Amino acid sequence: MGFKELVKNNEEILELINASERCLDMMNYTEHGLRHAMYVASVTEKILKKLGYDNDEAELGFIAGYMHDTGNSINRNYHGHVSAMFAYRILKDLGMPYKDINTVTAAIGNHEEETGTPINAVSAALIIADKSDAHRTRVTQKYDPNEIHDRVNHAIKKNVVYINPEKRAISSRIYMNATSSVMEYFEIYLSRISMSEKAAKLLDCTFKLFINDVLINSPKEIKRIVTMPEKGDNPLD
Repeated sequence: MGFKELVKNNEEILELINASERCLDMMNYTEHGLRHAMYVASVTEKILKKLGYDNDEAELGFIAGYMHDTGNSINRNYHGHVSAMFAYRILKDLGMPYKDINTVTAAIGNHEEETGTPINAVSAALIIADKSDAHRTRVTQKYDPNEIHDRVNHAIKKNVVYINPEKRAISSRIYMNATSSVMEYFEIYLSRISMSEKAAKLLDCTFKLFINDVLINSPKEIKRIVTMPEKGDNPLD
């Protein structure tokens, strides 16, 4: 296909990502710049590849992940919808086939918890990748210990996504310190966990969230809790 490199090297897309970061920085949001775009793009692509999707679909996943937050350059509200409209026009100008454009834009337009739902494999992988990016590096230099989003993200010292293709299992393993708590994590991220579970189901997988090696979201499988990754799990590194 070859559109991945065209997108990565596109000056307009890069400026939209940088503009989004500037806008959200002024609002004291967590980091949403090039680092986040590349993380989500890479993890989306790797999820699809490890689950057996072909290289073309994985490439669409990278593109969707890279462009998913560009709408923040206009406004935080409905930024997924705006990002999708940006993507449609830019990808059309780059000559991408319409069917592939629609796969990408549908994924981007459905990544927000408030208005989205997983509707294709690219969409599902994008959701899991985006929601997994919680880490202290996302807290800006304006860190406010009285702000719950800053406090929760600053407490997360490590976050790894594991894929077990044989068991069709996806797990997110988060390691937090005492700066925040699991209760506070749930207070702001519960809808993200639920959306990740739905996304994994579309990929014919289960989704497990571990915090400090404790299984959080799958009570029916508590008897099978392990403190280390299960055999066959592969970290997305």
